[in-house]
Amino acid sequence: MAYWHQRTVAKRVSCTGVGLHSGAPVTLTLAPAVADSGISFVRMDLGVEIPAHAARVTDTTLSTNLGVGAARVHTVEHVLSALTGMGIDNCRVEVDGPEIPILDGSAAPFVAMVREAGIAEQRRGKRFLVVERPVEVRDGDKFARLEPADSLSIEFTVDFKHPLVTDQAFRFAFSDRAYEREVARARTFCFLRDIEQMKAMGLAKGGSLENAIVVDDFSILNPEGLRFPDEFARHKVLDAIGDLSLAGLPIIGRFQAYKSGHGLNQALVRKVLGDPTCHAVVQVSAEKELEPLRLRLPVLGGAEAR
Repeated sequence: MAYWHQRTVAKRVSCTGVGLHSGAPVTLTLAPAVADSGISFVRMDLGVEIPAHAARVTDTTLSTNLGVGAARVHTVEHVLSALTGMGIDNCRVEVDGPEIPILDGSAAPFVAMVREAGIAEQRRGKRFLVVERPVEVRDGDKFARLEPADSLSIEFTVDFKHPLVTDQAFRFAFSDRAYEREVARARTFCFLRDIEQMKAMGLAKGGSLENAIVVDDFSILNPEGLRFPDEFARHKVLDAIGDLSLAGLPIIGRFQAYKSGHGLNQALVRKVLGDPTCHAVVQVSAEKELEPLRLRLPVLGGAEAR
């Protein structure tokens, strides 16, 4: 299978679960989509399709949420992360409710769904957003930054001034195999002290020790403990991959973040998309006959600017 061709899932595959924040039951289906259509969420109960794009972001409070008109789909970052991590360019994510099921709190169940469905190569070459000059957004001491690089890499540092989550960093060089092995299983997390506040906001109705790491003042409350010693930082990388996918194309660049979250990640994506001088969109030639891209992307073979 040629990695530089676009990919979709080979067949429909479904799962059921509850939304982390809504607590509502929902069925999700990954379905094949045609080349160049990208990833979209389809509210089957409303008959509304919502493109997975930064222009459709409606809220970033504790999750990334998309909408078209009055239709919403909440907590999209984990399934987007899994699809991006597995190299899926085009997919219809069909849901019969307002929120993506949380499942075990990681992207691993969605990766398993992609594996179950199989990956179908499409005839069109992949398209990429190539970062050509550094772009950064800041909020106090927090920052998120993209700069030119030969491939996608992510460096994320978290610091919650907590004995278990202080200056924890994870660095990740992107590949689908590395994503499945090193990132996908990292679960979402919260602090026990914040749960009552979240519930007062009408959030975390579906949260439990089955789908989130819960941390009190000194310990992990989950009986099984952590999946990785640095699971908190790895999950932030997982979230960032999902958030960056809302650029609409796979990104080639180096992403660095310190204490960033969904809001700052989306601010960075919007800044990149809003400045055509800092990026280029390229498409791999299916025939591999065109001149090599002027950037140092030896793995691409040949590419054309779009």
